[in-house]
Amino acid sequence: QVQLVESGGGLVQPGGSLRLSCAASGTIFRIYTMGWYRQAPGKQRELVAGISSGGSANYADSVKGRFTISRDNAKNTVYLQMDNLKPEDTAVYYCNAERVYSTGLKYNAWGQGTQVTVAS
Repeated sequence: QVQLVESGGGLVQPGGSLRLSCAASGTIFRIYTMGWYRQAPGKQRELVAGISSGGSANYADSVKGRFTISRDNAKNTVYLQMDNLKPEDTAVYYCNAERVYSTGLKYNAWGQGTQVTVAS
């Protein structure tokens, strides 16, 4: 099993920046696909950005050019750098770790979430 702990959320003004961190323990971090999801009040949880074990990244259209996901396998940590934040980025952000076994079985783990609020 893997345990995930997010940090770095907070209140920021529109146009500002935040960096979220997600520290993983209890597993071989480098083999997991890592992702950041978010959930705003009254909305479904959505994928914001993901990064494969090989370092390939993908982003939701709404954050392309503003957010950057990265990972440091030596520190068992994944980051989400968020720049030019907008009020619509306000949500609880969750870290996710996924592993797909050769049988096709998927294992998923979630962090507890960190609140990001963008407001003036």
